[in-house]
Amino acid sequence: MEALRSCSLASVHIPPVNKTQLAKPMFVGFQINLVPTSFQKNRSKFKAFAALSSSPNTTESMERADMELKVNSDGEKFDWYSHWYPIMPECDLDKRVPHAKKVLGIDVVVWWDRNESAWKVFDDSCPHRLAPLSEGRIDQSGRLQCVYHGWCFNGSGDCKFIPQAPPDGPPVHTFKQAGVAVYPSTLHQGVVWFWPSTDPQYKDVITKKKPPSIPELDDPSFTILMGNRDIPYGYEIFLENLMDPAHVPYSHYGLIQTVAHKDKADREGGRPLDISVKKLDVNGFFAKQGLITGKFTAPCVYHYTNNPVLDEEIRSVTSAEDKKVSSPQRIFSLIILCVPVSPGNCRLIWCFPRNFAIWIDKIVPRWLFHITNNLILDSDMYLLHLEERKIEEVGAANWQKACFVPTKSDAMVVSFRRWFNKYGGGQVDWRAKFSGALPPTPPREQLLDRYWTHVVNCRSCNGAYKVLNAVEVTLQVLSIVSIGVVAATKQNLMSAAGRTAMVLIAVICFAASRWLAHFIHKNFHYHGYNHALV
Repeated sequence: MEALRSCSLASVHIPPVNKTQLAKPMFVGFQINLVPTSFQKNRSKFKAFAALSSSPNTTESMERADMELKVNSDGEKFDWYSHWYPIMPECDLDKRVPHAKKVLGIDVVVWWDRNESAWKVFDDSCPHRLAPLSEGRIDQSGRLQCVYHGWCFNGSGDCKFIPQAPPDGPPVHTFKQAGVAVYPSTLHQGVVWFWPSTDPQYKDVITKKKPPSIPELDDPSFTILMGNRDIPYGYEIFLENLMDPAHVPYSHYGLIQTVAHKDKADREGGRPLDISVKKLDVNGFFAKQGLITGKFTAPCVYHYTNNPVLDEEIRSVTSAEDKKVSSPQRIFSLIILCVPVSPGNCRLIWCFPRNFAIWIDKIVPRWLFHITNNLILDSDMYLLHLEERKIEEVGAANWQKACFVPTKSDAMVVSFRRWFNKYGGGQVDWRAKFSGALPPTPPREQLLDRYWTHVVNCRSCNGAYKVLNAVEVTLQVLSIVSIGVVAATKQNLMSAAGRTAMVLIAVICFAASRWLAHFIHKNFHYHGYNHALV
């Protein structure tokens, strides 16, 4: 284990892949459910499997691989405030209203400036009395208006109107102090990004440095479904969990189908995973798992795919000996944008682009996909929330002493922790906005609540939630009306068959309303997942 703590980064030799693995597209050790269960009759056509090594994982092999890693020892540090950060997918932002968001502990308001046809990101604080501008409105002139006293601001942050200032008095709205701090922002590949500094020197930073790009998101042959959710544990906990495919058969058992395993003693199908890290520096690292390539672009982007585009990128920055493989016909990617929000909280933006079965996304509403996505997130959310508290107790700097990570399946996790400690300072730079202490653990039902962490921030799920609630109320009304008609109608005015039919309608409507109420609560509020009972 001492080798794990003293090594530095680089290319690790990739063992030869079994020929049978080359016959199918591979993906992180599990099958991805592209559609909810009710739509999976033909799911065998759309499977993506992991490239798994049959060689055993031992402490000795992990240490030997880890010693081959060569970390650039230039002493360079990662500047958390010199990078673009994603805020939200544009598809989940309503152009009619301002949106409150927090990134790196910074409270911002995101709003659509129709005069410039662009998303703007301001400091969420009115210069008058510091009221949150996110509680305001967009006025008839397309300006952001504070609803505390009516001050109005244009897309450049300039105050254009102060109702309390007399028209014949000094133009106080033109004073510098009347303006709002504006952050550089851009819409890139369907996501609104911002640069976390209002310093004027960064006003045109987009011309010098752009947000990270994902090839699949610009390719019209791929279908793209995005989603977002606020997560009640920290940025680093989420990313290291994301980079750990070995947990999938266990934490998400019954939700994500794993590749069949010969060992009947292991019901879940866990197996050795031969993962190697190819390059690690201040900007992130590459990883390989059979035919799958992973790329972590610091601080937020994680891209895991069977797309050979990333293989080409690895070859351009390393002296890898990998033989070039033909491009698979079916390409599937996992793209995660993980945003540090505050200690113990992060925001997830996910996307699963693929170039096959595109027709499914045109038929199945986005909110049905999100039901499955949220259940997968819920299934390990509580244990990760508690794990973060245990790491806080031992101290993040002691992570590698406290955690025993002897196998190659933990290669990406170890590499991320190495990057985080060596370049990121061992913690997100909150710039003294927080004490560093984690918030208290709420009750499980509150921790796993989907409504406030996803539904209110997802236009598709929010719309479905309103419609389904309206249908539930309608069914209840129909049930009551049917019983009322039977009770109010004289027996000789309605046949026995008619009365029976009305009672049957009442019973069916009532039962349907109860089922729908359960469905709404389970999928839009809280879905308990008990690992011991699955």
